[in-house]
Amino acid sequence: MHVTKFQKLITNPFLFRLYLLQKLPLAYVAGLKVAELSNEKAAVTVKYGWLTQNPFRSMYFACLSMAAEMSTGVLVMNGIFNSQPPVSMLIVKNHAMYHKKAIGKITFTCTDGGMINDSVAKAKTTGETVLIDTTSIGKDEAGDVVAEFVFTWSMKVKTNS
Repeated sequence: MHVTKFQKLITNPFLFRLYLLQKLPLAYVAGLKVAELSNEKAAVTVKYGWLTQNPFRSMYFACLSMAAEMSTGVLVMNGIFNSQPPVSMLIVKNHAMYHKKAIGKITFTCTDGGMINDSVAKAKTTGETVLIDTTSIGKDEAGDVVAEFVFTWSMKVKTNS
């Protein structure tokens, strides 16, 4: 398995925490961690605790959403890292389904890396905006699905204008 420079940066706990502190401070405070990153799959964890709780003794939906989005976003970032021509990324829509209370450590996994890489290539080849729906499934430590998220990413080649 080929490990990219981006994957080495994101899976280095120290460098990743610095990145979060600088670019995504709420994710830093919530304690998000990239547990796995390859060209095909990403897994991000978040733990239930005082900072991530809601009044109903489970994890606040925004923390779940943040972890789910990151599991899809790091795959998109992996696909566009140092891309020539450069490609921009933006979430244009999301949909969430919640199945049970999120307590303990929740792991969000996205396995859409191949589809994402194909979409990046299409954006670069055609010069057109490409929309792609990515799915992240959140499971608790028992393996039960607590939430499912679908994020629609827009990718397009950056222009100088």
